[in-house]
Amino acid sequence: MHLLWVSLFAAASALAAAQSTAPSTAPVPAVWLMQDSGTTAGLRGIDSVDGIVAWASGTGGTVLRTIDGGAHWLKCAVPDGDKEGASLDFRGVQAWDAKTAIVMASGAGEKSRLYKTTDGCQTWVLVFKNPDAREGFFDCFWLSPQYNDGMLLGDPVKDKFSIFETEDGGRTWKRDIRLGLRVKGKSLAAFAASNGLFPQRRTGYMRGFVTGGQAGAFLFNRWATIDWIKSEIPVASGAESAGAFSLGYRFTRPRCTDCENPSNYFLVAVGGDYTKPMEGAATAAWSTDLGQHWAAAAKPPHGYRSTVQWSDTLKAWITAGTNGSDISRDDGKTWAPLDNGNWNALSLPFLVGPNGRIAELNAAAF
Repeated sequence: MHLLWVSLFAAASALAAAQSTAPSTAPVPAVWLMQDSGTTAGLRGIDSVDGIVAWASGTGGTVLRTIDGGAHWLKCAVPDGDKEGASLDFRGVQAWDAKTAIVMASGAGEKSRLYKTTDGCQTWVLVFKNPDAREGFFDCFWLSPQYNDGMLLGDPVKDKFSIFETEDGGRTWKRDIRLGLRVKGKSLAAFAASNGLFPQRRTGYMRGFVTGGQAGAFLFNRWATIDWIKSEIPVASGAESAGAFSLGYRFTRPRCTDCENPSNYFLVAVGGDYTKPMEGAATAAWSTDLGQHWAAAAKPPHGYRSTVQWSDTLKAWITAGTNGSDISRDDGKTWAPLDNGNWNALSLPFLVGPNGRIAELNAAAF
């Protein structure tokens, strides 16, 4: 009897130990909570005003707006809907609030343009059309609701990147003629993938954009200088489909004091080759001196990435692309996968992609 009791006790102990070390069967919370966008358009523009009010944009003249945190996405009137508006591809959107926003159409020649609404997207006014009628292509724009200034970036025309600036909230735009925008015969391009070539922040003063192409991946920087200065970024390049696709920054001081000091900024750039979405090598880099010098991520995201942003809530970086999303908690040095979805652009807490995909970051998953 004693031996049997010992054997039973040993078996019970072994079972308990095995159960204590067995993987949990509890469901893992989804990182991204899918929302009903009410459209099948390809979405590349997203701008969250405050997590409650947000705007999204995409193909087929599509502009969406939510005023309840994404519980309902409402389809806006199509800009120039009585003309060719339904053929426009709105790859960028910037908003002030629930009433006021600007959308950017990307396309050849005059298909590149900006529209503004001040009545909650019931009506739109054309505020700027590509002045290089037979050339040019709008890739990205940025506006500061705080200061009403901003920039618009287009593909090179006559061997020079097209930059236009506004100081009145987008009503008027002036071409930047600085010599530093010249590409000097090199095959360089900007990618209209996520409206993320400029760092997307609702406050602050930033002047810089990232590029790619056969000649390499570069940051064009005018944040603390008179002219644009170019520095190389160690992400995949050397092909027309490869380079840097998005730039993010975080300001390391609580307030914008000493704003021009390079040591007060931390930059992250992401990219890769969009024709090779599963290729994870050389898809992210980071800088601690306003982009003068860059280092490649030791453990990069697990595929091509088109968008990146710092999360003040999570104290981490989030990036996404056509084969999923990743997170970095050490300022871009190493990345860990979050999901394997198909995404284009983010403005936290929202993320958008093809076929009308919209999701919200689930803070409970972290």
